[in-house]
Amino acid sequence: MECIKTNISGAENVVKAAIDTNVFRVIGLSSDKASDPINLYGATKLTSEKIFISANNIVGGDPNRTRFSVARYGNVVGSRGSVVPIFKELLDQGVKELPITNEKMTRFCITLNQAVDFVIKSFDRMIGGEMFIPKIPSIKIIDLAKAMAPKSNYRVIGIRPGEKIHEKICSIHEARLT
Repeated sequence: MECIKTNISGAENVVKAAIDTNVFRVIGLSSDKASDPINLYGATKLTSEKIFISANNIVGGDPNRTRFSVARYGNVVGSRGSVVPIFKELLDQGVKELPITNEKMTRFCITLNQAVDFVIKSFDRMIGGEMFIPKIPSIKIIDLAKAMAPKSNYRVIGIRPGEKIHEKICSIHEARLT
């Protein structure tokens, strides 16, 4: 329920506040999880994107009114819940075996500085209604584990419900506005 409150109700609140206070430009932040979502979190991120993009219809074509766009990127390396701090914590605890969901699993990765720079540059480019997606690398999680702990073993623990082997950063249906 928290992802609904944050991603859907939160987006609506930001849109209303931006329009009411005549904020010039707004970029909603999103995730690769919003591309062809298969779980509730991804669906709320997609809904959030749609709220921001469609908010341009509320203000109409007046270029002096608030404009809305979206920036979507992958996993921020080292952020809460990402695999790097999880692997680091396990290694600090002395584990000899890292858990790998699937040997083929990949994720898009971006550093915090890259994400911030990307969003700032997107403000300069936006006219309203765009979805900005950076060209960022995808990494196999097993390669990340081997890089962080070359002498450790790993064990395959299996994919969790609602998880994808490979995220998409952009679906075919979104490509024309991206």
